[in-house]
Amino acid sequence: MVDDDQREDPPAATVAEAVADRLKERIYATITMISVVVGLSFSGVSALGATATVLTTALGLWLAAFVVDQQAHRTVHRHRATGFELRRMLYVSSPLLSCAVGPAVLIGLSALDVLPLHSASLTAAGLGVVSLFLWGCLGGLRMGGGVPPAVVAGLLDAIIGVGVALVKATAGH
Repeated sequence: MVDDDQREDPPAATVAEAVADRLKERIYATITMISVVVGLSFSGVSALGATATVLTTALGLWLAAFVVDQQAHRTVHRHRATGFELRRMLYVSSPLLSCAVGPAVLIGLSALDVLPLHSASLTAAGLGVVSLFLWGCLGGLRMGGGVPPAVVAGLLDAIIGVGVALVKATAGH
């Protein structure tokens, strides 16, 4: 039997699970970043402070997910993740870092006086909501229901995401 660390091509089911887990992390990170930038838009923080908040939030999310994944792996498998398992963890958790790119770029434009920080933050939140809508539409289309149900799925995902983000922003997370 071949060890997972020595296997060149993981089974299709494993790849599909990793892609699904990565999408879950991307959606979670998007919702979290929406709440962060909405909070920043009303905070009066500087562009430098906003950039630091966005980047440390993303880094904190990623580190927390990575530590939790390693802890769960050690508990279940009785060894630390290495090789294929570690690469999978890094692949799945990377959207937690990349979620900061859009907001950081927009905040950077604010620092260059291209647009006000409030507008940059709300634009970043709006792009996050559009992302949730598009992921919902894609999911609806892949389920085979056609365009109208896909649009409804996208709208529901966007509404739920905004609701969760607003709860998080209101609670100060």
